[in-house]
Amino acid sequence: MTELIETERLYVEELQSIMEGYFAELDNSELSHLTPPSLENKRDVLFGNLPEIYEFHNRTFLRELENCIEKPELVGTCFLKRKEELQVYEKYCQNKPRSEVLWRQCGDSLFFQECQKKLDHKLSLDAYLLKPVQRITKYQLMLKEMLKCSKSEGVAELEEALATMLDIIKSVNDSMHQIAITGFEGNLSELGKLLMQGSFNVWTDHKKGHSKVKDLARFKPMQRHLFLYDKMLLFCKKREETSDGHEKTPSYSFKHSLKMSAVGITENVKGDCKKFEVWYNETCHIFSTKMFSQRYLVAVRESLVL
Repeated sequence: MTELIETERLYVEELQSIMEGYFAELDNSELSHLTPPSLENKRDVLFGNLPEIYEFHNRTFLRELENCIEKPELVGTCFLKRKEELQVYEKYCQNKPRSEVLWRQCGDSLFFQECQKKLDHKLSLDAYLLKPVQRITKYQLMLKEMLKCSKSEGVAELEEALATMLDIIKSVNDSMHQIAITGFEGNLSELGKLLMQGSFNVWTDHKKGHSKVKDLARFKPMQRHLFLYDKMLLFCKKREETSDGHEKTPSYSFKHSLKMSAVGITENVKGDCKKFEVWYNETCHIFSTKMFSQRYLVAVRESLVL
């Protein structure tokens, strides 16, 4: 509990230094001549919704965690109470790739060098902009450790809090992939919740009946990245692009989709527990993944029920 609170205080201090030492300094007329042209009117791109994250932790979450110092058994409830507010990290992480591109364009400017010097920071701004991503993933690790130390009181709440944080991390991860979808002409927000995404081998049979399905495995499958929403299943082709000599960033080129209201499912393909079938009109798609596909199958089944 002490570690959770002490690291939370440090996190808030670091966010404050960013807000006061960089974000606010962009309005400082004395430094305006140092501000790079590429940063003009793009403060929201570089910092994302960091002000919102800072306000939440500084005014609310830190204080509520500090109130649990004498009663650690209440910390699970604290996380559950702020489940909705913690969703702000999804927006921040979605913007992170845009922020990194902008930083590469203007990060070596005199403006940022001057700000770093004033703050006496050893690390540059980009290292601090990574702090929120690191923090949201750290909570679940500390909750796991707290569960090991707990006996009865508050355990149920801790377990639920851990599940909640893992779900938020999953949503953040899924959303990071979702924003890289290209070529889809519809509105992704109208497809309902993104239930799951992942890479699959896909075989497609356009013939009637099941007679040919068992023979499909003889042919080379298509590599597809699937996005399962409440209302639709999207098939995309993953592409990795290298920009400016930096690490590869994936993008997903939309190929086609299936409306979940019109598909059927065969849960087991004979002879292979890692495969299942999805039927749409007279077309059959067989899906296979390196890991056991039960969790994907469950998600598809639940989507059909919805």
